[in-house]
Amino acid sequence: MRRSLLFLLSIAFWNCTPPVRTGVTAAGTGMDPVETAIFDSVQRAAFRYFWEGAEPVSGLARERYHADGIYPQNDFTTVTSGGGGFGVMAILAAMERNFISREEGRLRLEKIVSFLERADRFHGAWPHWWNGETGKVKPFSKKDNGGDLVETSFMVQGLLCARQYFNDGNAAEKALAVRMDKLWKEVEFDWYRNGKNVLYWHWSPDYQWEMNFAVRGYNECLIMYVLAASSPTHGVPDAVYHEGWAENGRINTDPASYDSISLQLRHQGEKGTIGPLFWAHYSWLGLDPRGLKDQYADYWKENVNHSLIHYRWCVNNPKQYKGYGPGSWGLTSSYSPRGYAGHAPSVKRDLGVISPTAALSSFPYTPAQSMAAMKNWYQHKKDKLWGPFGFYDAFSETAGWYTPRYLAIDQGPIVVMMENYRSGLLWHLFMSCPEIQTGLRKLGFESPHLK
Repeated sequence: MRRSLLFLLSIAFWNCTPPVRTGVTAAGTGMDPVETAIFDSVQRAAFRYFWEGAEPVSGLARERYHADGIYPQNDFTTVTSGGGGFGVMAILAAMERNFISREEGRLRLEKIVSFLERADRFHGAWPHWWNGETGKVKPFSKKDNGGDLVETSFMVQGLLCARQYFNDGNAAEKALAVRMDKLWKEVEFDWYRNGKNVLYWHWSPDYQWEMNFAVRGYNECLIMYVLAASSPTHGVPDAVYHEGWAENGRINTDPASYDSISLQLRHQGEKGTIGPLFWAHYSWLGLDPRGLKDQYADYWKENVNHSLIHYRWCVNNPKQYKGYGPGSWGLTSSYSPRGYAGHAPSVKRDLGVISPTAALSSFPYTPAQSMAAMKNWYQHKKDKLWGPFGFYDAFSETAGWYTPRYLAIDQGPIVVMMENYRSGLLWHLFMSCPEIQTGLRKLGFESPHLK
């Protein structure tokens, strides 16, 4: 998981074309047959990360996959809770697209749920990383060797979508939905308050609360507060959201703007910060921003404007990087020639690295701009950017740097948000959860999904 709040984390770091599915229509998207074929190819290839590239014992997504075969020591068995949750949602999209059969999807999800049931948990929350063969926690850092509530929330978001998908299915599907429901209800969101009106990111059985990471907005973590308010077993009062996440309204102070496009929320960080684009994706894989509003923001407008700022920045290209423009844009946390970096639209954070997941996962917000980038990369740069699971994680034309590597947290949003653009599948599933509807009402949200 990207430590977006601090913009730090440095990670050491078969070229084939997946078959294009034919006969798929994208109702309401306005795509022509060529665009639809490319769309299918890109979505299907990214999904394969979670299918063919998964760790075989757990069935979960590996934290990373290096097509060049160069890994940190013992890293190939590392699986991730947040990226794994994105993978659960990607499997649902693949079932709906007939990339895999419904039976194949159910069997893989049963394997994943069986792993989650036996793997290390801490007051109901899973760690950031496990060893996929044993289920034992793999420390993300020295003191981060316990529960990670943010990553857990990304997993729960996926499990709730899958529960809804299988609720009215056959006997085996209904039984799986019951097991997913139990896992969700065992997450002790109330414990992670640490006695205060805010949620804490971490708790460790060895270091307790020493990470001391109270999560305050705005960043990628809104889904955690929605789930905490929605939990029927370990829920938190609305004051935790308003005092903790929104800081009693301070979340609206000094929002940034660029090129006459304004945000409504102060993005976490120094004044004037515009966050990396995954902030418009992670919480929004299931949480439907269309018509979603509360006293702090219109979230559709926020995500559209956030995406447009990234697009305009790359088109204006103030640092004059090679290759930036309408057909190649998108800044988010990803690999870079310097290691892992939080790319964002500012002189300081723009390192000349384009991350395809940024534009592709923004399809619901910027369909024309995302399509232009996808077609350009696919039709003109595929020889440098494409591997076994589609477009590589990141590249820099300025540096002549094209790394054949992938990250779970970048691949998952591609599959899910592209599906939300074409069908709204994951949005519909998550927002159909009665607990989520109750939690959103409790926090003062309005949405077309709230009946």
